[in-house]
Amino acid sequence: MKTAIYYFTGTGNSYAVAARIRDALGDCTLVPIASLPGGRIVPDARRVGIVCPVYDLGLPEIVDSFARRLDAGGCEYLFAVLTMGGMGVSALHQLNGIFKEQGSDLDGAFTVAMPANFVPLSRPPTGAKLEKILDRAGEKIDTIAGLIQRGEKIPLPNAPFSSLLRRLFYPGYIQHTDTLDEKFWVTEDCIFCGTCAKVCPVGNIEMVDGMPRWLHHCQLCMGCMHFCPTEAIQWGSRTKDRGRYLHPEFGAKKMKRQRLGPKVDDSQKTEDSGV
Repeated sequence: MKTAIYYFTGTGNSYAVAARIRDALGDCTLVPIASLPGGRIVPDARRVGIVCPVYDLGLPEIVDSFARRLDAGGCEYLFAVLTMGGMGVSALHQLNGIFKEQGSDLDGAFTVAMPANFVPLSRPPTGAKLEKILDRAGEKIDTIAGLIQRGEKIPLPNAPFSSLLRRLFYPGYIQHTDTLDEKFWVTEDCIFCGTCAKVCPVGNIEMVDGMPRWLHHCQLCMGCMHFCPTEAIQWGSRTKDRGRYLHPEFGAKKMKRQRLGPKVDDSQKTEDSGV
């Protein structure tokens, strides 16, 4: 069965999950959500999935908007895999609620614990701790891929506590997404390389006199911060010297593809160190 997986990522966690599921399923296309134009989206596949991170216990704004434009009525199997560093099952309920409004339901609802990377809250894991998280995630992704391949119905997990927290914290994110980039600033370590502007999946950064300027249609994916080669980009007052994170199978070239769309052959292994 032909499969289309729509994904959004900031540091590579969700891309890595989507790519591993693609490789297991075969006849599967990865479609970056950030590359899609406005208007209704009709998938060219009978099995359709969404893979994305959890932001403030809910969906990234770009994914919420995409789901409302996705025509899932013709899908034989509709699934979602959400990546998260802590809690976030409530985001699955949010996504399913969007599809319910259109007369559909998620057939498979999954979450995968991945390395937490929202630096304003905590330092990303490293070393043996990071390897352990990734190894466990790999095992779970393989299990999920098998369930999807067999078309098994996996109901939404219960999420009373995370749903309560989402009602408290998520509105502050979703209502002010565009202007949350006002908290970004740059230290004197900036080398004027422009990497931040090149990797931003929504084109929210332009270079002015060699320095990044944010344009206030941010998704708060933190890609600019994590890709900065000198860790010069900060957000608020707690991110300096907290380290950065990128999934080991992800790099700047793959990040840039989010604006190019599925015409790029994502099944080919390419060098990802450059921009």
